[in-house]
Amino acid sequence: MKYMLLVCGDDTADASGMAPVEPWVEDLGDRRVRLHGHRLALPDRAVTVRVRDGEVLRADGPFAETKEYVAGFDVLECDGIEEAIEAAARHPVAAVGALEVRPFWDDEDAEAEIRALDAELTSALRERDVDRMAACYTPDVAEFRDGQVHRGVGALRKSMEEGLGHLTGPVTREVLESHLQLDESVAFAQALVRLRATRVDGARIDDLMHVTTGYRNVGPRWLIAHEHVSPTTPTSPTSHISSTTEERS
Repeated sequence: MKYMLLVCGDDTADASGMAPVEPWVEDLGDRRVRLHGHRLALPDRAVTVRVRDGEVLRADGPFAETKEYVAGFDVLECDGIEEAIEAAARHPVAAVGALEVRPFWDDEDAEAEIRALDAELTSALRERDVDRMAACYTPDVAEFRDGQVHRGVGALRKSMEEGLGHLTGPVTREVLESHLQLDESVAFAQALVRLRATRVDGARIDDLMHVTTGYRNVGPRWLIAHEHVSPTTPTSPTSHISSTTEERS
């Protein structure tokens, strides 16, 4: 389960004897407990924004007038709240300030959403629906294959149309290996994919490819932002077709 640590400093506390935070970051990072985090600028650089009756009200300074302030944050992945509390207690700022430990909202399953995205892309390719295929990518997607780079969904869409023009019928995939790593906003997958199709002249195609896919959470859904395809067999017209896999593990 993921937890957010809100690192709260105290501008009246003497932090001169505080231990450095780097060993804490390195230890939890090596154990894959700390996923990421960062320091924040001091409260005097904060801007508080409110909207009242349609008017944007801006105030310089933090939301609350208090000697304590949020100095940074860390995202942890722990087995439970006790492990998260133990990690927070070891943070150097806990000795001079405070750490708020709060679980993430637990009704989201990023891995399932990414699998659903891949299933949609696979279904769209099988039906030769370029509109649905292109909708699975971010507007600024970058795709690398066969020494070429397609930047932007428009260029990628054109590549898809050209690739499908060489083929007849559906394109099928078999995932031989697949690995997925994800965070709150980005995810990466590496896969070994076998792609089968039939050319318009009746020739059968059977390609084996290494595929690296980068995903980005764009709010209500995940989309593909990066794709790198490296054929392990001679290049064929299917190299112009998206190779995102049907399944992840």
